[in-house]
Amino acid sequence: MNVRIIVIAGPTASGKSALALGLAEALGGTIINADSMQIYRDLALVTARPGPAELARAPHRLYGVLDGAELCSAARWAALARAAITDSAAAGSLPILCGGTGLYLRTLLHGIAAVPEIPDDFRRRARQRHAELGAAAFRAELSRLDPVGAARLEPGDTQRLIRAYEVVSATGAPLGEWQRRQPIEPGGLAPVIFTLLPPREALYASIDARFAGMVEAGALDEVRALIARRLDQNLPVMKAVGVPELSAYLAGNLALDAAIGAAQRASRRYAKRQFTWFRHQMPEASVITEKYSVDLPSRVCQIICKGA
Repeated sequence: MNVRIIVIAGPTASGKSALALGLAEALGGTIINADSMQIYRDLALVTARPGPAELARAPHRLYGVLDGAELCSAARWAALARAAITDSAAAGSLPILCGGTGLYLRTLLHGIAAVPEIPDDFRRRARQRHAELGAAAFRAELSRLDPVGAARLEPGDTQRLIRAYEVVSATGAPLGEWQRRQPIEPGGLAPVIFTLLPPREALYASIDARFAGMVEAGALDEVRALIARRLDQNLPVMKAVGVPELSAYLAGNLALDAAIGAAQRASRRYAKRQFTWFRHQMPEASVITEKYSVDLPSRVCQIICKGA
């Protein structure tokens, strides 16, 4: 039997968490994180993770469950999410996926190419090689192993370059070849999907206000603590929107106002990419184009209940 799940997707600051929380309270649900940065425990404020008040109102899963020193791939998240979905359904709680990482959601709902698990030593070697060579020379070396994959990536696309390098080094086959093979079919899920795509100006205003609020709430201390860990700069947690910009301020390279402005711009650019992705890559979703309002959860709940 397929497990019924609700998916709330969309760009950052679009109101996903508020909608998911309202639905969880109305329908007796468990909110399961589908954001690639909110999964890390190091960044509660910078990633706008649900706080104590929200956590007290409904069960939440996969928020802050991984250490910043770890890598979380789409396949790993999908396995964690499927386990959380199974547990929630078994407990009689409606699984509600909430997040803006489109690749994670697509992997869960539609499957992913069966790339073998890459041993840790190959992962470490790829990161070390990138650090030794620098971006341009590393891409040139990758082009000798995987010319097609390297040609598709810019030198600054560090995470994908390293991923391509570690896959071809460990398996002997380029990542693109693995991706062209028959994907693993996920199965077992019956999703009802809603995508929040509010007016751009309203969304960008929410992004700016939210990041300023993060700084007031202590985001600088959070980033300072992360820097003190001296983690590999190529780890996803070190590239979360806001971390490089606030790090530059803490290093004395930017004024605070300039750092906040840079982080707000980076967040708006990220939201724009998410907006485009969800508009074109999730056609099965019901699209909500209005700005979030307090009565939205009740209206979405009525839609869900009518379709049950």
